Amino acid sequence: MWFRTDLRLLDHPALVAAVEDGPDGVLPLLVLDDRFWGPGARVRQAYLSALLRDLDERIGGLHVVRGDPVREVPRMADLVGAESVHVSADFTPYGTERDAEVENALDVPLVRTGSPYAVSPGRVVKEDGEPYRVFTPFFRAWQEHGWRAPAPEPADIVWLRPAEPSHPLPDVPAPEGVRLPPVGERAAREHWHEWLETHLEDYADTRDRPDLDTTSRMSVHLKWGTMHPRTVLADLAERPGDGTDAYVRELAFREFYADVLYRRPDSAFGYYDRRLEHLPYDEPGADVEAWREGRTGFPIVDAGMRQLLREGWMHNRVRMIVASFLVKDLHVEWTHGAAHFLDRLVDADLASNQHNWQWVAGSGTDPAPYFRVFNPVTQGRKFDPDGAYIRRWVPELAHLEAPAIHEPWKLTEPPPDYPPPLVDHAEERREALRRYDELRGR
Repeated sequence: MWFRTDLRLLDHPALVAAVEDGPDGVLPLLVLDDRFWGPGARVRQAYLSALLRDLDERIGGLHVVRGDPVREVPRMADLVGAESVHVSADFTPYGTERDAEVENALDVPLVRTGSPYAVSPGRVVKEDGEPYRVFTPFFRAWQEHGWRAPAPEPADIVWLRPAEPSHPLPDVPAPEGVRLPPVGERAAREHWHEWLETHLEDYADTRDRPDLDTTSRMSVHLKWGTMHPRTVLADLAERPGDGTDAYVRELAFREFYADVLYRRPDSAFGYYDRRLEHLPYDEPGADVEAWREGRTGFPIVDAGMRQLLREGWMHNRVRMIVASFLVKDLHVEWTHGAAHFLDRLVDADLASNQHNWQWVAGSGTDPAPYFRVFNPVTQGRKFDPDGAYIRRWVPELAHLEAPAIHEPWKLTEPPPDYPPPLVDHAEERREALRRYDELRGR
């Protein structure tokens, strides 16, 4: 069993298949691929290293190797005389290519069972077999397609231990001041069931409110596979209501973007809508550094960016606000923001991250979103009406009340340790639309 982003023992179809295929024992293999352990992404690496230690302890020891999976997986299969290698299917551009190369290098079958999704990418199609390019019809078809029940718990597993020593597990400390989410499958399930009892009922009404901090924060557990979305959907099916409907829709967005990326792997780092490729952008400068540090002078933007620095996570509504600010107010290409999020987010999912950024930038699957420019003041007033979220993350403004906290520069005596706005939003909105109109004319 080659573990990747499926670091759990329950509702794990590939693990069940491995146990059934190998009654004499299963080698729990982990390959430390240097592609994912290089410089950068330290927050994600710190969380992943803690996850691996948790799984290692639960099963009494992963067998860890370091290097190229195309070389190491066949080598380990030969070493233990494996008759098959089992994985959860990977649909990312790199994962698809890597698994094909591993399969070609193996002398035994590479068995793909299940995936990180309730419905694997490529399954939901139109009547003519073409993929969906817009979310709402995809969502309807996804629901009609349906998904399997959670996989049964595997029988008693005999874990194999090869003769060669295991490579040490990585031990990456979190950057100073960063608070990581709960770690491991047990923590994920406990957190999920607690959230179901306390916040699901109101989810439809409160999910856009960062001040209330009542979203499930399950994205990190879905990202690393400590819970499967099929488990989540099975629990939700027992609790019908508006909250469940809204939550299922958000899960479907994750699967839609995975499907889009699977069909258009070039859109991971290139434009989904290539008509936007030539939109003029400014070169990143000191203004982008201010954005990264949460020093733009717009309180809701700064609160979000500081939350990212401290937690490796940001509320979804605020992700859209800060992304719009970078692209539409600072006129910086979306790829710079997407790269920063991939570097800092503990739940960084390639498909969701890249395509949400493209949605904001106007180059994604939404047919006409470039005209959507988030006003950071209006967004703050609407979704953080009392300023609680801002006070939580921007201590320089903690003494202010709403509505002044949303526009501190308008005070007779603005806070001396908080920067003035980097830009005039109204002016930069006009400039963003002018550039778009120029591109359309061209």
